[in-house]
Amino acid sequence: MELRQLEYLVAVAEEASFTRAAERVHISQSGVSAQIRQLETEVGTTLIDRSTRHAGLTPAGAAAVDHARAALHAVDALRRAVDGVNGLIRGQLTVGMVAGCTVTPLFDALAAFHHAHPGIEVTLLEGSSDRLIQGVRNGETDIALVGAAELPEDLDTITVVSERLAAAVPFDHPLASRSRVTLATLTTYPLVTMPEGTGVRAVLDSACIAAGVRPDIAFQASSPEAIADLTIRGLGVAILSASMVALHRDRLHQLTIGDAPNPAVLALVWKANHAPALQEFVRHSHRAFGTGTDGMNPLAGTGPTRPITQSRRSATSAGG
Repeated sequence: MELRQLEYLVAVAEEASFTRAAERVHISQSGVSAQIRQLETEVGTTLIDRSTRHAGLTPAGAAAVDHARAALHAVDALRRAVDGVNGLIRGQLTVGMVAGCTVTPLFDALAAFHHAHPGIEVTLLEGSSDRLIQGVRNGETDIALVGAAELPEDLDTITVVSERLAAAVPFDHPLASRSRVTLATLTTYPLVTMPEGTGVRAVLDSACIAAGVRPDIAFQASSPEAIADLTIRGLGVAILSASMVALHRDRLHQLTIGDAPNPAVLALVWKANHAPALQEFVRHSHRAFGTGTDGMNPLAGTGPTRPITQSRRSATSAGG
């Protein structure tokens, strides 16, 4: 019994004609007839009633055709599964990363993925969180590491880091004698922080609106290093995540912002689909961010962190 015989049986049953079935499967009518006769010989009974103008099924044929369809569907599923595996041999994957961050676990995931699947071409893009999220939605980017005031409910996520904002000033700044400060006090000074479209900025803007104050943004930079350097030169008060500020404790004094309680969250986001390359990269990302951080700070490359490895469709915090 051959698959083509089952295919021809289904074609004749659905077309009720050897001629139309032959046209459908692109062989001669005699070829279809010969293969079905061979199938009938193998099963020991007639499957097609040839006594009328229309080729109809005998009772045995009617019983057989459903099983023939099931067998053909099973073979098709097998082929799709093999194609899925082959998709991990050749293909493309576009990974986005919020600008200005050196994210060690993401690089670990990229390296592991590349070593496992060297035939897949990986493109790494940098940008603002807003643009990266939109790129994931419209299919330009497969997966992205972003921060946001609220992670998108229509995308799958892995939350990587959750921490509060912090302020930083030079050691000779008027606020350097304090350990805690309010937004009302902070906003009497010019601020240096990240641009709009980043998670840190979204959390800051939201907190200022809630506190009824308007920040004076003197300088914006996507790199935490640049923000720290501008702050050290007396150009404003830095607003970053707590771990970003902690990296510069030898040059800047850190202050807790008392009325900015919402945490900054860094997360991987992707649109759920069955692309094998994306699924495999998500698996590597779970491993890298869940057990491979080794105490390193995903937000800036070194230092302590508090990783949260929740994989879910929605999250409620904002990111860096």
